[in-house]
Amino acid sequence: MLRWQIAIQEYRGNMTILHKEGNIHKNSDGLSRWALANTPDNPAYVPLEAQTQIPIEGIDITDIGSEFFEEVRESYKQDNNCHILTSLLDKHLKDTSLVNSLDEVRKNSYSEGRFHLFDGIIYHRTKNSCVMALCIRLLINTILHEFHDNI
Repeated sequence: MLRWQIAIQEYRGNMTILHKEGNIHKNSDGLSRWALANTPDNPAYVPLEAQTQIPIEGIDITDIGSEFFEEVRESYKQDNNCHILTSLLDKHLKDTSLVNSLDEVRKNSYSEGRFHLFDGIIYHRTKNSCVMALCIRLLINTILHEFHDNI
């Protein structure tokens, strides 16, 4: 249990672990106790001046060149919905006429905050994943080739 407590220490201040009584939660009961203080005798001690917050937005694990991503950005100009989403997300616009011009599925996803723009690429977030939004078939075929055939 100490191993998990030490691993979780780096997230202190960003999460709260609550104790829930019952037989189902006995295996994690030790995690719900008071966190160890950030002192030199704590194995997970981090000096205050060394603490920084580093958000991880995504991890690049592909060999796909920047040309592909530039092609994706250019393809957004060809598709009306992608072009509107890029405009809305890039400038953080609240233009209801632009939002209403999206098709129904994308309008609902946009209003739920499921679209994100990173480096000019639109990503669609679902409950358990975040995927790149592609709007032309050629790019879908390129992705399939790069990740399945080009290993």
